[in-house]
Amino acid sequence: MQETKFSTSEWAKVDLTQIPSVITPPPGPKSREYHARCTAHFKGLSSQVKLFPVAFESGEGCVLTDVDGNKYLDFSSGIYVAGLGHCHPKVSEAVAKYANKLMNCHDFTTPIKTALVEKLDAVLPGDLKGFQFYDSGTTAVEAGLRVMRAATGHQEMISCFYDFHGKTYGSVSLGQIRSSAYGPARAPGFHMVPRPDAYRPMWLKDDGAIDTDKYIEFYDTYIDRATVHDVAGFVLEPIQGWGGTIMPPDDFFPKLRRYCDEKHILLMDDEVLAGWGRTGKWLCMEHWGVVPDVVTIGKGFGNGFPVTCVAVREPYMESFQSISASSSYGGNPMACAAALASAEVIEEENLLARATHLGEIALKRMERMKAEHPIVGDVRAKGCLMGIELVKDRATKEPFDEAGKLVYQNAFRKGLAWIPAGHLLRMSPPIVMDDEALFKGLDLIDEAIGETEKELC
Repeated sequence: MQETKFSTSEWAKVDLTQIPSVITPPPGPKSREYHARCTAHFKGLSSQVKLFPVAFESGEGCVLTDVDGNKYLDFSSGIYVAGLGHCHPKVSEAVAKYANKLMNCHDFTTPIKTALVEKLDAVLPGDLKGFQFYDSGTTAVEAGLRVMRAATGHQEMISCFYDFHGKTYGSVSLGQIRSSAYGPARAPGFHMVPRPDAYRPMWLKDDGAIDTDKYIEFYDTYIDRATVHDVAGFVLEPIQGWGGTIMPPDDFFPKLRRYCDEKHILLMDDEVLAGWGRTGKWLCMEHWGVVPDVVTIGKGFGNGFPVTCVAVREPYMESFQSISASSSYGGNPMACAAALASAEVIEEENLLARATHLGEIALKRMERMKAEHPIVGDVRAKGCLMGIELVKDRATKEPFDEAGKLVYQNAFRKGLAWIPAGHLLRMSPPIVMDDEALFKGLDLIDEAIGETEKELC
């Protein structure tokens, strides 16, 4: 494959004299028409769409354009997928090449798949050397569960409050989704425990610091008394995405790694949302020097092309043989080309450092918002995973859901495409974004928070 150098400064730089550009109050008439026609048949909509039903037509770099000609600064990377910007030339060319050459040959070996697994071996930490490819995050999570059961001979799983792992039965049973469609209870053998949240801690030390030892002690008590001593794995996100960009204390994952080793429990790190350069590391877990036993990678892995990966440490590679690990679409040449091109872009454009820088300057700007707006209870950022938590009262920390919806809508009307979650405002701008565009997006959020305070407070 020809390797073309693309300059982030030239390709993804946003002309802030032109972007955002709202020429028709959104959602405009064409958006409303398309939305009405589509939803006559298509009912499974996210909260993003329900709150602001625009119809998008195209995307380039950090900009999305709707069917009415409005141009939005993208602070969501699609939905955490287009971390390298929409339609990055190198990724698009890689997919097009194999769309015209070889779309699928089941799980037979291809040169592009070989190149991808060798790239993964080179960039991932420790002895993560076994790989299997899939086409969605939830499918990868389900495969990770099967691998841990095969590797240990055990069945039960431990996961954490407010984590999100997907929408099939096993992955839903790991998370916080509640729906009668999945039955009145989680799948048998799935258990949930609290994880440290610095803004809403359960246990504190005398000095006011979060007491991570208490969490580990609770896990030990819970596993002893609430399970049948058949635990295969402890599954969690490195940073909670759906839960509100919740950052763990720096000592939590090293302690959890030691605990799992002592109890012969495998540690599974779901990096579908947080991984692949978004936080300034290939894997978010690398920030804490921890190598998990099983990792799921997705969303940004193919920069929007549906490709995901389960990676396992070398001792557990053979477990793939016993779980019927192949899939119809996983590892097809287009998917492998997208993932390999994405990895090459991250290296060639030094985007791990770029993501780190964006997170640092964003956090400083958000701290100013917190100082100036009473409804901002907390702000957090690691790389291009960012969050703002809105509260009715800083003392009680009561969630302010109504404000969250209004801030989301007010900022969208100004030309910012982003992610709502009740009182939690979530942001994940592409890691190719320039500083000025980042600040522009944060300014729009700042304005929307101010307008919401005037309306509700």
